[in-house]
Amino acid sequence: MKTSSQLPLRLALLAAPVLLAGCASLSGNGGIAPVQDAARTHLGATLLPAASEQDLDRIDQRVAELLGQPLSADSAVQIALLNNRGLQASLQELGIAEAEMVQASRLPNPGFSIAKMRRADEREIERGFSFDLAHLVALPLARQVEGRRFAAVQRSVAMEMLALADQTRKAFYAAVAAEQTAGYMRDVRATADAGAELAKRLAQAGNWTKLQQAREHGFFSEAVLNLARAEAGRVAARERLTRLLGLWGAQTAFALPARLPELPAEPQDQPGIEQAAMASRLDVQAAKVLVEATAKNLGLSKATRFINVLELGYQRNGSNEAPRQTGYEIGVEIPLFDWGDARIARAEGVYMQSVHRAAKTAVDARSEVREAYQGYRSAYDIARHYRDDVVPTAKRISDENVLRYNGMFISVFELLADARAQVAAVNASIEALRDFWVARADLDMALVGKPALGGGGTAASVAGTAAAAH
Repeated sequence: MKTSSQLPLRLALLAAPVLLAGCASLSGNGGIAPVQDAARTHLGATLLPAASEQDLDRIDQRVAELLGQPLSADSAVQIALLNNRGLQASLQELGIAEAEMVQASRLPNPGFSIAKMRRADEREIERGFSFDLAHLVALPLARQVEGRRFAAVQRSVAMEMLALADQTRKAFYAAVAAEQTAGYMRDVRATADAGAELAKRLAQAGNWTKLQQAREHGFFSEAVLNLARAEAGRVAARERLTRLLGLWGAQTAFALPARLPELPAEPQDQPGIEQAAMASRLDVQAAKVLVEATAKNLGLSKATRFINVLELGYQRNGSNEAPRQTGYEIGVEIPLFDWGDARIARAEGVYMQSVHRAAKTAVDARSEVREAYQGYRSAYDIARHYRDDVVPTAKRISDENVLRYNGMFISVFELLADARAQVAAVNASIEALRDFWVARADLDMALVGKPALGGGGTAASVAGTAAAAH
Protein backbone atom coordinates (compact mmCIF):
# COMPACT_ATOMS: atom_id res chain seq x y z
CA MET A 1 0.00 0.00 0.00
CA LYS A 2 1.25 3.50 -0.88
CA THR A 3 0.37 6.69 1.09
CA SER A 4 1.04 10.42 0.47
CA SER A 5 0.66 13.22 3.06
CA GLN A 6 1.41 17.00 3.12
CA LEU A 7 1.87 19.00 6.34
CA PRO A 8 1.39 16.37 9.04
CA LEU A 9 -1.51 16.71 11.38
CA ARG A 10 0.88 17.03 14.31
CA LEU A 11 2.34 20.26 12.89
CA ALA A 12 -1.13 21.67 12.18
CA LEU A 13 -2.25 21.02 15.75
CA LEU A 14 0.82 22.72 17.18
CA ALA A 15 0.34 25.78 14.97
CA ALA A 16 -3.42 26.03 15.57
CA PRO A 17 -3.26 28.20 18.74
CA VAL A 18 -0.97 30.71 16.99
CA LEU A 19 -3.14 30.85 13.89
CA LEU A 20 -6.35 31.22 15.84
CA ALA A 21 -4.87 34.08 17.88
CA GLY A 22 -4.56 36.09 14.69
CA CYS A 23 -8.13 35.48 13.56
CA ALA A 24 -10.51 38.44 13.70
CA SER A 25 -14.11 38.24 14.83
CA LEU A 26 -17.28 40.22 14.11
CA SER A 27 -18.12 43.02 16.53
CA GLY A 28 -21.75 41.98 16.91
CA ASN A 29 -23.11 45.49 16.16
CA GLY A 30 -22.24 45.64 12.46
CA GLY A 31 -19.63 48.36 12.98
CA ILE A 32 -22.27 51.03 13.61
CA ALA A 33 -20.73 52.44 16.82
CA PRO A 34 -18.68 55.26 15.15
CA VAL A 35 -21.73 56.38 13.16
CA GLN A 36 -23.81 56.45 16.34
CA ASP A 37 -21.08 58.52 18.00
CA ALA A 38 -21.20 60.98 15.10
CA ALA A 39 -24.98 61.28 15.47
CA ARG A 40 -24.65 62.03 19.18
CA THR A 41 -21.71 64.42 18.78
CA HIS A 42 -22.87 66.47 15.80
CA LEU A 43 -26.66 66.16 16.07
CA GLY A 44 -27.47 65.20 19.64
CA ALA A 45 -29.61 62.42 18.18
CA THR A 46 -29.90 58.66 18.51
CA LEU A 47 -29.24 56.27 15.65
CA LEU A 48 -30.69 52.75 15.86
CA PRO A 49 -30.25 50.03 13.24
CA ALA A 50 -33.39 48.22 12.09
CA ALA A 51 -32.05 44.69 11.94
CA SER A 52 -34.95 42.77 13.48
CA GLU A 53 -38.66 42.96 14.19
CA GLN A 54 -37.88 44.08 17.73
CA ASP A 55 -35.77 46.95 16.38
CA LEU A 56 -38.60 48.01 14.05
CA ASP A 57 -41.11 47.95 16.89
CA ARG A 58 -38.85 50.05 19.09
CA ILE A 59 -38.31 52.56 16.28
CA ASP A 60 -42.05 52.76 15.51
CA GLN A 61 -42.78 53.45 19.16
CA ARG A 62 -40.23 56.24 19.36
CA VAL A 63 -41.45 57.80 16.10
CA ALA A 64 -45.03 57.74 17.38
CA GLU A 65 -43.93 59.57 20.53
CA LEU A 66 -42.20 62.28 18.51
CA LEU A 67 -45.19 62.68 16.18
CA GLY A 68 -47.50 63.11 19.15
CA GLN A 69 -46.55 66.78 19.34
CA PRO A 70 -45.74 69.49 16.76
CA LEU A 71 -42.44 68.84 15.06
CA SER A 72 -39.32 70.85 15.70
CA ALA A 73 -36.17 70.83 13.60
CA ASP A 74 -34.46 68.53 16.11
CA SER A 75 -37.36 66.09 16.41
CA ALA A 76 -37.66 65.96 12.62
CA VAL A 77 -33.96 65.05 12.37
CA GLN A 78 -34.40 62.37 15.03
CA ILE A 79 -37.33 60.81 13.16
CA ALA A 80 -35.37 60.81 9.90
CA LEU A 81 -32.40 59.08 11.53
CA LEU A 82 -34.67 56.38 12.92
CA ASN A 83 -37.22 55.96 10.16
CA ASN A 84 -35.59 56.77 6.81
CA ARG A 85 -35.26 53.42 5.04
CA GLY A 86 -32.60 54.71 2.67
CA LEU A 87 -30.33 55.41 5.63
CA GLN A 88 -31.20 52.05 7.17
CA ALA A 89 -30.16 50.39 3.92
CA SER A 90 -26.84 52.25 4.00
CA LEU A 91 -26.25 51.10 7.58
CA GLN A 92 -26.21 47.54 6.28
CA GLU A 93 -23.13 48.48 4.23
CA LEU A 94 -21.28 48.68 7.53
CA GLY A 95 -22.00 45.03 8.28
CA ILE A 96 -20.90 44.07 4.78
CA ALA A 97 -17.62 46.00 5.08
CA GLU A 98 -16.95 44.56 8.52
CA ALA A 99 -17.53 41.03 7.25
CA GLU A 100 -15.08 41.65 4.41
CA MET A 101 -12.52 43.02 6.86
CA VAL A 102 -12.87 40.00 9.12
CA GLN A 103 -12.71 37.67 6.13
CA ALA A 104 -9.49 39.30 4.95
CA SER A 105 -8.01 38.98 8.43
CA ARG A 106 -8.57 35.25 8.68
CA LEU A 107 -6.25 32.56 7.45
CA PRO A 108 -7.49 30.50 4.52
CA ASN A 109 -8.79 27.06 5.22
CA PRO A 110 -6.28 24.30 4.49
CA GLY A 111 -7.04 21.91 1.68
CA PHE A 112 -7.45 18.18 2.11
CA SER A 113 -7.79 15.62 -0.66
CA ILE A 114 -8.00 11.85 -0.72
CA ALA A 115 -7.85 9.39 -3.61
CA LYS A 116 -8.02 5.60 -3.75
CA MET A 117 -6.72 3.62 -6.72
CA ARG A 118 -6.17 -0.08 -7.40
CA ARG A 119 -4.00 -1.83 -9.93
CA ALA A 120 -3.88 -5.64 -9.78
CA ASP A 121 -2.86 -6.52 -6.24
CA GLU A 122 -1.46 -3.07 -5.53
CA ARG A 123 -3.70 -0.61 -3.73
CA GLU A 124 -2.80 3.07 -3.49
CA ILE A 125 -4.36 5.69 -1.24
CA GLU A 126 -3.27 9.29 -1.64
CA ARG A 127 -4.07 11.92 0.96
CA GLY A 128 -3.13 15.56 0.52
CA PHE A 129 -3.08 18.40 3.08
CA SER A 130 -2.03 21.82 1.69
CA PHE A 131 -1.87 25.41 2.87
CA ASP A 132 -1.59 28.69 0.90
CA LEU A 133 1.59 30.39 2.16
CA ALA A 134 1.14 33.35 -0.19
CA HIS A 135 -1.98 34.34 1.70
CA LEU A 136 -0.14 33.98 4.99
CA VAL A 137 2.70 36.27 3.82
CA ALA A 138 0.25 38.93 2.66
CA LEU A 139 -2.10 38.59 5.66
CA PRO A 140 -0.70 41.46 7.82
CA LEU A 141 -0.84 43.94 4.97
CA ALA A 142 -4.25 42.72 3.81
CA ARG A 143 -5.57 43.10 7.33
CA GLN A 144 -4.39 46.72 7.47
CA VAL A 145 -5.83 47.50 4.04
CA GLU A 146 -9.26 46.11 4.88
CA GLY A 147 -9.20 47.76 8.30
CA ARG A 148 -8.62 51.15 6.72
CA ARG A 149 -11.26 50.46 4.12
CA PHE A 150 -13.74 49.58 6.85
CA ALA A 151 -12.95 52.83 8.69
CA ALA A 152 -13.48 54.77 5.45
CA VAL A 153 -16.85 53.07 4.90
CA GLN A 154 -17.84 54.03 8.44
CA ARG A 155 -16.97 57.65 7.71
CA SER A 156 -18.82 57.54 4.41
CA VAL A 157 -22.01 56.23 6.04
CA ALA A 158 -21.64 58.80 8.82
CA MET A 159 -21.43 61.54 6.18
CA GLU A 160 -24.55 60.21 4.50
CA MET A 161 -26.31 60.21 7.86
CA LEU A 162 -25.29 63.84 8.45
CA ALA A 163 -26.42 64.75 4.93
CA LEU A 164 -29.84 63.28 5.66
CA ALA A 165 -30.03 65.32 8.85
CA ASP A 166 -29.05 68.46 6.93
CA GLN A 167 -31.65 67.87 4.21
CA THR A 168 -34.31 67.12 6.81
CA ARG A 169 -33.57 70.25 8.80
CA LYS A 170 -33.78 72.44 5.70
CA ALA A 171 -36.93 70.66 4.52
CA PHE A 172 -38.48 71.33 7.93
CA TYR A 173 -37.80 75.07 7.70
CA ALA A 174 -39.11 75.14 4.13
CA ALA A 175 -42.30 73.33 5.16
CA VAL A 176 -42.95 75.66 8.11
CA ALA A 177 -42.30 78.72 5.94
CA ALA A 178 -44.66 77.37 3.27
CA GLU A 179 -47.36 76.80 5.91
CA GLN A 180 -46.85 80.32 7.24
CA THR A 181 -46.96 81.85 3.77
CA ALA A 182 -50.09 79.90 2.83
CA GLY A 183 -51.80 81.07 6.02
CA TYR A 184 -50.93 84.68 5.31
CA MET A 185 -52.11 84.39 1.71
CA ARG A 186 -55.46 83.08 2.95
CA ASP A 187 -55.84 86.30 4.98
CA VAL A 188 -54.85 88.36 1.95
CA ARG A 189 -57.39 86.58 -0.20
CA ALA A 190 -60.11 87.20 2.39
CA THR A 191 -59.22 90.90 2.42
CA ALA A 192 -59.20 91.05 -1.39
CA ASP A 193 -62.52 89.23 -1.51
CA ALA A 194 -64.08 91.78 0.85
CA GLY A 195 -62.70 94.67 -1.23
CA ALA A 196 -63.91 93.19 -4.51
CA GLU A 197 -67.37 92.57 -3.12
CA LEU A 198 -67.62 96.13 -1.76
CA ALA A 199 -66.41 97.55 -5.08
CA LYS A 200 -69.02 95.51 -6.94
CA ARG A 201 -71.86 96.82 -4.77
CA LEU A 202 -70.69 100.42 -5.07
CA ALA A 203 -70.42 100.04 -8.85
CA GLN A 204 -73.96 98.65 -8.99
CA ALA A 205 -75.16 101.64 -6.98
CA GLY A 206 -73.44 104.01 -9.39
CA ASN A 207 -70.94 105.26 -6.78
CA TRP A 208 -67.87 103.53 -8.31
CA THR A 209 -66.45 103.62 -11.80
CA LYS A 210 -65.85 100.57 -13.93
CA LEU A 211 -62.09 101.28 -13.81
CA GLN A 212 -62.02 101.37 -10.03
CA GLN A 213 -64.04 98.15 -9.83
CA ALA A 214 -61.72 96.47 -12.33
CA ARG A 215 -58.69 97.44 -10.22
CA GLU A 216 -60.17 95.89 -7.11
CA HIS A 217 -61.16 92.79 -9.01
CA GLY A 218 -57.60 92.56 -10.40
CA PHE A 219 -56.21 92.59 -6.86
CA PHE A 220 -58.68 89.87 -5.92
CA SER A 221 -57.69 87.73 -8.93
CA GLU A 222 -54.02 88.12 -8.08
CA ALA A 223 -54.71 87.13 -4.48
CA VAL A 224 -56.52 83.99 -5.64
CA LEU A 225 -53.55 82.98 -7.83
CA ASN A 226 -51.04 83.72 -5.09
CA LEU A 227 -53.01 81.57 -2.65
CA ALA A 228 -53.13 78.71 -5.18
CA ARG A 229 -49.37 78.93 -5.66
CA ALA A 230 -48.82 79.09 -1.91
CA GLU A 231 -50.99 76.00 -1.35
CA ALA A 232 -49.10 74.09 -4.06
CA GLY A 233 -45.80 75.09 -2.48
CA ARG A 234 -47.08 74.09 0.95
CA VAL A 235 -48.04 70.61 -0.28
CA ALA A 236 -44.73 70.12 -2.11
CA ALA A 237 -42.65 71.23 0.89
CA ARG A 238 -44.63 69.04 3.27
CA GLU A 239 -44.35 65.99 1.01
CA ARG A 240 -40.59 66.43 0.67
CA LEU A 241 -40.30 66.49 4.45
CA THR A 242 -42.57 63.45 4.65
CA ARG A 243 -40.29 61.48 2.33
CA LEU A 244 -37.18 62.35 4.31
CA LEU A 245 -38.91 61.32 7.53
CA GLY A 246 -39.99 58.02 5.99
CA LEU A 247 -43.63 58.52 7.04
CA TRP A 248 -46.72 57.01 5.47
CA GLY A 249 -50.41 56.41 6.20
CA ALA A 250 -51.73 58.12 9.30
CA GLN A 251 -48.21 59.32 10.15
CA THR A 252 -48.39 61.91 7.34
CA ALA A 253 -50.86 63.97 9.40
CA PHE A 254 -48.01 65.31 11.56
CA ALA A 255 -48.33 68.82 12.99
CA LEU A 256 -45.95 71.66 12.19
CA PRO A 257 -45.45 74.86 14.23
CA ALA A 258 -47.40 77.89 13.06
CA ARG A 259 -44.32 80.08 12.60
CA LEU A 260 -40.61 79.82 11.98
CA PRO A 261 -38.28 80.22 14.98
CA GLU A 262 -37.37 83.78 15.81
CA LEU A 263 -34.12 85.27 14.60
CA PRO A 264 -31.29 85.01 17.19
CA ALA A 265 -30.24 88.20 18.94
CA GLU A 266 -26.73 88.02 17.43
CA PRO A 267 -25.07 85.89 14.73
CA GLN A 268 -22.33 83.43 15.58
CA ASP A 269 -18.82 84.85 15.30
CA GLN A 270 -16.35 82.14 14.19
CA PRO A 271 -12.97 83.61 13.19
CA GLY A 272 -11.17 80.23 13.13
CA ILE A 273 -13.82 78.44 11.16
CA GLU A 274 -11.47 77.08 8.46
CA GLN A 275 -9.17 75.41 10.98
CA ALA A 276 -12.15 73.98 12.84
CA ALA A 277 -13.54 72.55 9.61
CA MET A 278 -10.21 70.92 8.68
CA ALA A 279 -10.15 69.16 12.05
CA SER A 280 -13.77 68.04 12.07
CA ARG A 281 -14.88 67.46 8.46
CA LEU A 282 -15.49 63.79 7.84
CA ASP A 283 -14.86 64.01 4.11
CA VAL A 284 -11.35 65.36 4.76
CA GLN A 285 -10.70 62.56 7.23
CA ALA A 286 -12.06 60.01 4.77
CA ALA A 287 -9.77 61.36 2.04
CA LYS A 288 -6.78 60.93 4.35
CA VAL A 289 -7.84 57.36 5.08
CA LEU A 290 -8.15 56.75 1.34
CA VAL A 291 -4.57 57.90 0.75
CA GLU A 292 -3.30 55.70 3.56
CA ALA A 293 -5.29 52.74 2.28
CA THR A 294 -3.94 53.07 -1.25
CA ALA A 295 -0.40 53.39 0.11
CA LYS A 296 -0.88 50.14 1.98
CA ASN A 297 -2.33 48.57 -1.15
CA LEU A 298 0.80 49.59 -3.04
CA GLY A 299 2.95 47.88 -0.42
CA LEU A 300 0.79 44.77 -0.62
CA SER A 301 1.15 44.65 -4.40
CA LYS A 302 4.93 44.83 -4.14
CA ALA A 303 5.07 42.23 -1.35
CA THR A 304 3.06 39.70 -3.36
CA ARG A 305 4.65 40.47 -6.70
CA PHE A 306 6.44 37.10 -7.07
CA ILE A 307 4.52 34.93 -4.59
CA ASN A 308 1.04 34.85 -6.00
CA VAL A 309 1.13 31.06 -5.91
CA LEU A 310 3.27 29.56 -3.16
CA GLU A 311 2.57 26.33 -1.32
CA LEU A 312 4.60 24.37 1.20
CA GLY A 313 3.95 20.74 2.04
CA TYR A 314 5.50 17.75 3.75
CA GLN A 315 5.44 14.42 1.95
CA ARG A 316 5.46 10.95 3.41
CA ASN A 317 4.88 8.25 0.82
CA GLY A 318 4.57 4.57 1.46
CA SER A 319 3.74 1.52 -0.63
CA ASN A 320 3.39 -2.21 -0.02
CA GLU A 321 5.86 -2.79 -2.85
CA ALA A 322 8.48 -0.13 -2.15
CA PRO A 323 10.36 1.47 0.80
CA ARG A 324 8.86 4.50 2.52
CA GLN A 325 9.70 7.91 1.05
CA THR A 326 9.85 11.17 2.99
CA GLY A 327 10.55 14.77 1.94
CA TYR A 328 8.89 18.08 1.20
CA GLU A 329 7.77 20.08 -1.80
CA ILE A 330 7.39 23.78 -2.60
CA GLY A 331 5.28 25.08 -5.42
CA VAL A 332 5.83 28.58 -6.78
CA GLU A 333 4.66 30.44 -9.84
CA ILE A 334 7.46 31.21 -12.28
CA PRO A 335 7.30 34.89 -13.40
CA LEU A 336 8.12 34.03 -16.98
CA PHE A 337 5.50 36.17 -18.73
CA ASP A 338 3.98 38.36 -15.99
CA TRP A 339 6.54 40.09 -13.73
CA GLY A 340 3.84 42.04 -11.88
CA ASP A 341 5.01 45.42 -13.20
CA ALA A 342 1.54 46.22 -14.61
CA ARG A 343 -0.08 45.66 -11.22
CA ILE A 344 2.57 47.81 -9.53
CA ALA A 345 2.04 50.61 -12.07
CA ARG A 346 -1.70 50.45 -11.54
CA ALA A 347 -1.35 50.59 -7.76
CA GLU A 348 1.01 53.57 -8.00
CA GLY A 349 -1.42 55.36 -10.31
CA VAL A 350 -4.32 54.76 -7.94
CA TYR A 351 -2.20 56.05 -5.05
CA MET A 352 -1.31 59.32 -6.80
CA GLN A 353 -4.93 59.68 -7.84
CA SER A 354 -6.01 59.46 -4.20
CA VAL A 355 -3.34 62.01 -3.19
CA HIS A 356 -4.63 64.58 -5.68
CA ARG A 357 -8.24 63.91 -4.71
CA ALA A 358 -7.38 64.38 -1.03
CA ALA A 359 -5.76 67.73 -1.84
CA LYS A 360 -8.82 68.77 -3.84
CA THR A 361 -11.08 67.75 -0.94
CA ALA A 362 -9.12 69.97 1.44
CA VAL A 363 -9.17 72.96 -0.94
CA ASP A 364 -12.89 72.54 -1.59
CA ALA A 365 -13.61 72.17 2.13
CA ARG A 366 -11.96 75.48 2.96
CA SER A 367 -13.86 77.23 0.19
CA GLU A 368 -17.17 75.64 1.13
CA VAL A 369 -16.91 76.61 4.78
CA ARG A 370 -16.01 80.21 3.90
CA GLU A 371 -18.92 80.37 1.49
CA ALA A 372 -21.31 78.85 4.03
CA TYR A 373 -20.25 81.28 6.76
CA GLN A 374 -20.57 84.29 4.47
CA GLY A 375 -24.00 83.07 3.35
CA TYR A 376 -25.01 82.65 6.99
CA ARG A 377 -23.95 86.19 7.92
CA SER A 378 -25.59 87.70 4.84
CA ALA A 379 -28.84 85.81 5.47
CA TYR A 380 -28.82 87.01 9.08
CA ASP A 381 -28.31 90.64 8.05
CA ILE A 382 -31.12 90.43 5.48
CA ALA A 383 -33.56 88.78 7.89
CA ARG A 384 -32.71 91.30 10.61
CA HIS A 385 -33.27 94.17 8.18
CA TYR A 386 -36.73 92.86 7.39
CA ARG A 387 -37.45 92.30 11.08
CA ASP A 388 -36.14 95.67 12.32
CA ASP A 389 -36.87 97.98 9.39
CA VAL A 390 -39.01 96.80 6.48
CA VAL A 391 -41.85 95.14 8.38
CA PRO A 392 -42.03 97.77 11.19
CA THR A 393 -42.10 100.52 8.55
CA ALA A 394 -44.95 98.80 6.73
CA LYS A 395 -46.80 98.45 10.05
CA ARG A 396 -46.34 102.13 10.89
CA ILE A 397 -47.73 103.08 7.49
CA SER A 398 -50.68 100.78 8.07
CA ASP A 399 -51.31 102.25 11.53
CA GLU A 400 -51.23 105.79 10.14
CA ASN A 401 -53.66 104.87 7.38
CA VAL A 402 -56.02 103.30 9.91
CA LEU A 403 -55.98 106.58 11.87
CA ARG A 404 -56.65 108.51 8.67
CA TYR A 405 -59.46 106.15 7.77
CA ASN A 406 -61.01 106.55 11.25
CA GLY A 407 -60.79 110.31 10.80
CA MET A 408 -62.48 109.94 7.40
CA PHE A 409 -59.45 111.39 5.61
CA ILE A 410 -59.08 108.35 3.34
CA SER A 411 -61.56 105.84 1.95
CA VAL A 412 -61.76 102.12 2.64
CA PHE A 413 -60.22 101.44 -0.76
CA GLU A 414 -57.15 103.48 0.07
CA LEU A 415 -56.90 101.42 3.24
CA LEU A 416 -57.17 98.23 1.16
CA ALA A 417 -54.53 99.52 -1.24
CA ASP A 418 -52.18 99.89 1.71
CA ALA A 419 -52.88 96.26 2.66
CA ARG A 420 -51.73 95.20 -0.80
CA ALA A 421 -48.44 96.99 -0.31
CA GLN A 422 -47.82 95.03 2.88
CA VAL A 423 -48.23 91.66 1.17
CA ALA A 424 -44.84 91.79 -0.54
CA ALA A 425 -43.06 92.96 2.62
CA VAL A 426 -44.52 90.22 4.81
CA ASN A 427 -43.89 87.47 2.26
CA ALA A 428 -40.32 88.63 1.77
CA SER A 429 -39.83 88.71 5.54
CA ILE A 430 -40.97 85.08 5.86
CA GLU A 431 -38.66 84.03 3.03
CA ALA A 432 -35.72 85.90 4.56
CA LEU A 433 -36.22 84.20 7.92
CA ARG A 434 -36.49 80.81 6.18
CA ASP A 435 -33.31 81.52 4.21
CA PHE A 436 -31.47 82.34 7.43
CA TRP A 437 -32.33 79.01 9.06
CA VAL A 438 -31.43 77.18 5.86
CA ALA A 439 -28.09 79.03 5.77
CA ARG A 440 -27.53 78.07 9.40
CA ALA A 441 -28.10 74.41 8.49
CA ASP A 442 -25.68 74.78 5.56
CA LEU A 443 -23.04 76.20 7.88
CA ASP A 444 -23.46 73.37 10.37
CA MET A 445 -23.08 70.87 7.54
CA ALA A 446 -20.05 72.64 6.09
CA LEU A 447 -18.24 72.15 9.41
CA VAL A 448 -18.59 68.37 9.27
CA GLY A 449 -18.64 67.69 5.55
CA LYS A 450 -20.73 68.24 2.47
CA PRO A 451 -21.73 64.89 1.00
CA ALA A 452 -24.62 64.19 -1.33
CA LEU A 453 -27.59 62.38 0.16
CA GLY A 454 -27.59 58.74 -0.84
CA GLY A 455 -23.91 59.00 -1.76
CA GLY A 456 -21.33 56.53 -0.59
CA GLY A 457 -18.83 57.69 -3.19
CA THR A 458 -15.96 57.58 -0.71
CA ALA A 459 -16.75 54.05 0.29
CA ALA A 460 -16.93 53.06 -3.35
CA SER A 461 -13.56 54.69 -4.02
CA VAL A 462 -11.95 52.86 -1.14
CA ALA A 463 -13.47 49.60 -2.30
CA GLY A 464 -12.07 50.23 -5.76
CA THR A 465 -8.56 50.90 -4.50
CA ALA A 466 -8.55 47.61 -2.64
CA ALA A 467 -8.65 45.91 -6.02
CA ALA A 468 -5.30 47.46 -6.87
CA ALA A 469 -3.63 45.03 -4.49
CA HIS A 470 -5.01 41.92 -6.16
